[in-house]
Amino acid sequence: MRLVVVGDSLLDVDVEGTAERLCPDAPAPVLDVSAERARPGGAALAATMAARDGADVTLVSALADDEDGHRIRSLLEVPGVFGRSSAPTSVKTRLRCGGTSLARMDRGGGPSEPKATDDMLDAVLSADFVLASDYGRGLLRDERLRAVLTRVPVVWDPHPRGPAPVPGARLVTPNLAEATAFSGHSDAFEAAEELLSRWRSRAVVVTRGSGGAVLHCGGTPVAVPAPKVSVLDPCGAGDRFAVTAAARLAAGATPDEAVADAVLSAARFLADGGVSGMTATPMSTMDAVRARGGVVVATGGCFDVLHAGHVRMLRAARDLGDCLVVCLNSDASVRRLKGPERPVNRQADRVEVLRALGCVDEVVVFPEDTPERVLRDLRPDVWVKGGDYTAELLPETAVVRHWGGRTVVVPYHRGRSTTEILSRRG
Repeated sequence: MRLVVVGDSLLDVDVEGTAERLCPDAPAPVLDVSAERARPGGAALAATMAARDGADVTLVSALADDEDGHRIRSLLEVPGVFGRSSAPTSVKTRLRCGGTSLARMDRGGGPSEPKATDDMLDAVLSADFVLASDYGRGLLRDERLRAVLTRVPVVWDPHPRGPAPVPGARLVTPNLAEATAFSGHSDAFEAAEELLSRWRSRAVVVTRGSGGAVLHCGGTPVAVPAPKVSVLDPCGAGDRFAVTAAARLAAGATPDEAVADAVLSAARFLADGGVSGMTATPMSTMDAVRARGGVVVATGGCFDVLHAGHVRMLRAARDLGDCLVVCLNSDASVRRLKGPERPVNRQADRVEVLRALGCVDEVVVFPEDTPERVLRDLRPDVWVKGGDYTAELLPETAVVRHWGGRTVVVPYHRGRSTTEILSRRG
């Protein structure tokens, strides 16, 4: 089952620290920063969640050609088809202490009407199921995109500044505040009934946080209770709900089954710490290495069936610098390179295994067949390849040389390759 998440992507940044004193010139806490972590937000967060669930997912979004837009690309774990946004990338920075937020700083965004490209429309049409993740930045207002979305099964996660869902949506998932703003009814049951008629969708579910959810499919509404959990950080719960609901509907579940599973999934997500409990890429890793004059090393490949040859190469690469970033081919990219039977291990599993290695500091998934684009985003000091290669013949060499980097080849270990391992199995 191929899932496409289409919508507005943001950059989320958590600045973590301790607050044990007040500012001398104002009654405001001083945050002593200990770490900064960046992650894809908005539709990109929903796509990341789906990928970590094991879905074959593609992100369709519009990104600005700015530093923050490039950072979103570098953090993505999923393949994407991207259009151009004329507005600066929206960045939400939360100042956090003790598992809770002290303040949030927003920048970027602004008026924009991004247009869906033909490639974006083709990607949506090729989906078995679609999650429309609206964050009010304008992409889901595009008329051509909306016309395409009436031709595929879609779950629509709306936004108060966004358009109405397309008619015929399998499920629309507003929270109570959104449903109240859309319908004028503060009661979840009344709001669900009104919006079901107004939006002409097959089902509407109004989520109520600890109060569970109310599902309306045209008959008697269904109240779905939520388990009691301690919530410090509710950020991302709506995305978690929508992703689970879409996946369950795509797998053939009924709306009430999908909503019940989505409520439980959101509760577990919050109990595990919300977005802060997700494995996050430290924004400071590469920056901190560079700030102290260190060397950033990158390498790349499919890393499908991890074996001793891979591990030896990764250790050798890490020994060449102070930070190792692995550029990993997406599932779709591996299929194009290796054939329809590959990869053996899905993208989310390959990311998890690589991140568990002590010699790997970061993993960045790229959807293209070759890593030139992601290299331009990361700009490593050293690019490492393992195997029988001559550095000067590699296409990446010229790319890395552009900013003063160099390409290094580490020893090839004969008899240790994924292809040989799989052939012995046969």
